[in-house]
Amino acid sequence: MLSAHRILQNSRRTFQTSAKIMASLRVAIIGQSQFGMEVYKNLRAKGHEIVGVFTIPDVKGKPDILATEAEKDGLQVFKFKRWRNKGEKNTIAEVFEKYKSCDAELNVMPFCSQFIPMDVIDFPKHGSIIYHPSILPRHRGASAINWTLMEGDKQGGFTVFWADDGLDTGPILLQKSVDIDPNETVDTLYNRFLYPEGIKGMVEAVDLISDGKAPRIVQPEEGATYDKIWKKKEVAKIHWDQPAEKLHNFIRGNDKLPGAWSNIDGEQVTFYSSSLEESSSPPDGSSVVVEGLEKPAIVHSGGMTLVGNDGKMLTVKALGLASGKMIPAAKFGQAADESEALELSEEEKEIEEKLKLIWAGILSNPDIDNSTDFFGAGAGSMDVARLVEELKEKCSISVETEEVYMNTGFGDFVKMVVLTSRGGGQEEFKVDTINLDINNMEIRMPHQAFINGNFVDSTSEKTFKTINPHDESVLGEITFCSTNDVDLAVAAAKDAYEKGPWGRMNARDRGSLMYRLAEMMEEHKEELATIESLDAGAVYTLALKTHVGMSIDTFRYYAGWCDKIQGTTIPINHSRPSKNLTYTKREPYGQPWLLSFPEKDHGTLLNGCTSFSVQVTERLKKEVGTSVL
Repeated sequence: MLSAHRILQNSRRTFQTSAKIMASLRVAIIGQSQFGMEVYKNLRAKGHEIVGVFTIPDVKGKPDILATEAEKDGLQVFKFKRWRNKGEKNTIAEVFEKYKSCDAELNVMPFCSQFIPMDVIDFPKHGSIIYHPSILPRHRGASAINWTLMEGDKQGGFTVFWADDGLDTGPILLQKSVDIDPNETVDTLYNRFLYPEGIKGMVEAVDLISDGKAPRIVQPEEGATYDKIWKKKEVAKIHWDQPAEKLHNFIRGNDKLPGAWSNIDGEQVTFYSSSLEESSSPPDGSSVVVEGLEKPAIVHSGGMTLVGNDGKMLTVKALGLASGKMIPAAKFGQAADESEALELSEEEKEIEEKLKLIWAGILSNPDIDNSTDFFGAGAGSMDVARLVEELKEKCSISVETEEVYMNTGFGDFVKMVVLTSRGGGQEEFKVDTINLDINNMEIRMPHQAFINGNFVDSTSEKTFKTINPHDESVLGEITFCSTNDVDLAVAAAKDAYEKGPWGRMNARDRGSLMYRLAEMMEEHKEELATIESLDAGAVYTLALKTHVGMSIDTFRYYAGWCDKIQGTTIPINHSRPSKNLTYTKREPYGQPWLLSFPEKDHGTLLNGCTSFSVQVTERLKKEVGTSVL
């Protein structure tokens, strides 16, 4: 038995060593950008030997991030302006000799904007593989993501293929697909799927090659499309005489680059963050004449709504002005808000210093101050993705790419990031309250309706009295909502549920916000219990320990579950080539508790005699940043 055990141990050691050898290839990386850099890092982490990195020359003295990372690791980095001379087929002799000196077994081209001649493509033992952001043979060409969305495709994805002498025509090695959301943009599709999964796909492809398992599937010509390059601003002019869905697809297919645009009052305005409207009734707001659009656009609190030639509507949330600044569409035509300086805590000052280092690294400029403009200092659209990723990695703060475009100055960017870290990225929240001195404390109770994240008066301008059930005294006057107010609340809730940030943020961030809410409730528990006692007639000690106390405990409990509600995969059959599996997915469902206070946590359209409890709960949620559902 001892001998057999030793044999098994030796066998395992031999197999592991053998697997490690099999996994190692001599790889040349030909490409650029954050995507290329991540592929490079992941291939090194898997044990592959990077024998050379070939990227673009420095732009205005700023090296590409792939070059920076490779040089930091002490690798050979080549920055050829071109690989061949105009009119010639083969590689420039000097360039080819430098390339051959690397003795690569495989060329990996994760994001390559240069033309690479065939003598380089075919030189390595295993040839060359390329990443392409579409399901080939559909959308061949350099602007595949734009065309995927402009054509209204329901599915997108990427292909890793073997390079040949055609335009994205080589045999397929692997493909991954994803369903496209109705309001997907170029940026969101790239950041949500094409970027993270594409990096994994490139590494998987190299591993398949090293293991001798990489297929070469000939591309079918059926369904093949060749799409024109879509980069210059002039191609993205909007022709408004189209149905709303066509306009919507065109706008999102150009978001952020090159940016779908039209003229308003003789100025070029670019449209971003489009969504189709289900309602047939135009919103209330101010009219704006858009060149070429039959009916005036309407600017309202939700953005700018436009009407297609089929009478259906779409709304854009952001606009790019001729000055280069991006603004919320809801603020178009309004005077710019005066920006108040933020008072930063010591922790927030540390965040500011980290942001300076991030900007300095991206811009290759150590002198960053509040007036530094991100794009004015040389950044491009690819740098936005890098900025968002580094912010998440180094500061644990998540922002949308759109927020970067709206805050391009360093001072504005710092303010946006700090406000986001405080909860929701909103300006200081102000609310009218009824104040009472009771239980040796000042109780602040909002008295307006809470609709679309703000406390507002009723459209009916009516109020009603809230009565203390203990002695029937009047606690205060509160907004009396009409059916119109309920309609507005339902529309806002539907929009937030389908498009709001709560559903799009990662589970960890949702849990963090719930923890913050529990902590704020803990700080205000005496105030909350007093209001419960006044407003609903609850015994104070019961309200403090049970209604409020148990609510705090429960929020903390479910905050911990936020990033742990994942599904379970169970194998049921070992059929080939793929095993059959069942998959269970857990989702929260329903509203817990029958206690008076915690019932106020969910959306309330109609409620009974506990009005102030509702309002105070919403005030706390707004201050924390959890009222983003």
